[in-house]
Amino acid sequence: MATVTKQDTEKLALASKFFRALGDLSRLKMLDALLDGEKNVGELVEVVGSSQGRVSNHLACLKQCGFVDARRDGKYIYYRLADGQVRQLLEVSQQMIARNAERIWACTRVDMSQESEPGEQQ
Repeated sequence: MATVTKQDTEKLALASKFFRALGDLSRLKMLDALLDGEKNVGELVEVVGSSQGRVSNHLACLKQCGFVDARRDGKYIYYRLADGQVRQLLEVSQQMIARNAERIWACTRVDMSQESEPGEQQ
């Protein structure tokens, strides 16, 4: 059995944080909408069905973690996927989910009711 070093543990902790950013239904709704092209905050509020404050908070998380970029056009801020790798990650995950949907739904180890706002602990 291989020994897990402190550096290995730190890399895995970072990967866990990376996936936690994707582990929120509202953030996934936004990323899914951005697959079709850039959207402003108001459009993403409609997609998510949440307040502008909550959507902005989620967008700040996604931007800080490198999943989205933003640009200002007058009084509007438009968000888009940060790069092609984000698109690939979302597309590959959709393919994996499609293949394993029944098993994922049946999983009792992951509780969807424990979703939290950015900055809150799960």
